[in-house]
Formats: sequence, C-alpha cells, structure tokens
Amino acid sequence: MTLEPEKLAFARNLRRTQSEAESILWTQLRNRRFHDLKFRRQVSIGRFFADFLCETEKLIIEVDGWQHNEDTALKYDANRDAELNALGYRVVRFSSKYVHQELSRVLYDLE
Repeated sequence: MTLEPEKLAFARNLRRTQSEAESILWTQLRNRRFHDLKFRRQVSIGRFFADFLCETEKLIIEVDGWQHNEDTALKYDANRDAELNALGYRVVRFSSKYVHQELSRVLYDLE
C-alpha cells in the first residue's frame, strides 16, 4: 500500500523522533526477535498510526507517555481503540514507565 506523501512524511518523522521507551521496545520486536513475528513501527491504519503492528496477529502495541493519563486523552484512546478493534485489531497499551522498569514483564504480557 502506498501512503499519501504527507502521511509518509509524518510516519517517517514519528520513527525518527520515537520516545526512549518506544526505542527500547523496538529493540525487542524488530527483526522477528519476538516469537519470530514481523513487527513494523509507526504504521498507518485508517486515520491512525500504530506504534507497533504485527499484521499476521492483528496486534497493535501502543507505548503511552504520561499525557495519555489525562481525561481527554483517555477518551480519545478509548474511541481509537474501539475503531481499531472494529477493524479486527487487538490493541495492547503499555505506559512508558512500565516499558522502562519492567521490560521483561511487558514481553511476558504480550504472550
């Protein structure tokens, strides 16, 4: 699938400016390191971008910073997840803090 130029530029920027927690998790997911599953990062799905996507498992992994704890963000995330669920995806969210402090548990939680 070919992305529109502005979406492609946006995805590239997200990849370049990923958070430290996203970088830590990406190290574990890339190159089929996690259960030989193919993950991609900052993937466009409809009107959203998924932090990490495994298409064969229809699994989206989101790494959320502190701002996702605010009421408006919680509502937005709930609506976003519902829309992605309706498309057949399972969305799993981890806080950046959890990725930093409990990476082995994050990976265990994904199994």
